[in-house]
Amino acid sequence: MIRLVLADDEHLIRSGLRRILEAAPDLGVVAEAADGDEAVAAVRRHRPDVILLDVRMPRLDGLAAAARITAEPDPPKVVMLTTYDLDEYVHRALRVGAVGFLMKDTPPTELAAAVRVVHDGQAMLAPAVTRRLLDEFAERTDSAQARRRLTVVTDRELEVMKAVGRGLSNAEIGRELGMRETTVKAHVSRALAKLGLTNRVQAALLVRDARLG
Repeated sequence: MIRLVLADDEHLIRSGLRRILEAAPDLGVVAEAADGDEAVAAVRRHRPDVILLDVRMPRLDGLAAAARITAEPDPPKVVMLTTYDLDEYVHRALRVGAVGFLMKDTPPTELAAAVRVVHDGQAMLAPAVTRRLLDEFAERTDSAQARRRLTVVTDRELEVMKAVGRGLSNAEIGRELGMRETTVKAHVSRALAKLGLTNRVQAALLVRDARLG
């Protein structure tokens, strides 16, 4: 069972999301939160696998809550919820460790599938959405500095990171580079550890900052 926390200041939205998600036999909502403070407290109390976190909430907004949650020991996967196609705050949430974002009107089957993808350790953004989000809103750092950070990875790991930056899945990277999917996963894990990153979205942002993606 994948254990979830839902955080949104609108009760009707939380109720609707809960009803959709709990219709799946492998998903269960263990807590709800109406603001960022409650979301952080719920994570500490229930230790969920995934939290769906509204970007805009009272008291403590979703962005600040995401930063606190991802700083927790063994944090849940953080997915931002938004009513906007490209929310100006989403890229900042990705940088503090969120793994992506969902539109609040995402179809029920896609919502459940996205939660499973995130739980399995993948970025939940579709490749086209990932590229658009990174291109439109990713805050650019100095490209030379980003490239220096990437010097700690091997040439093969860098190839894999470039493919991650293009939004490819492990299976797609394996086909492109002639590797087993398990080998790709190992390269990704080692590269993330060397770079001090927590997920593939942060790796994609770094590759884009380095102008390599």
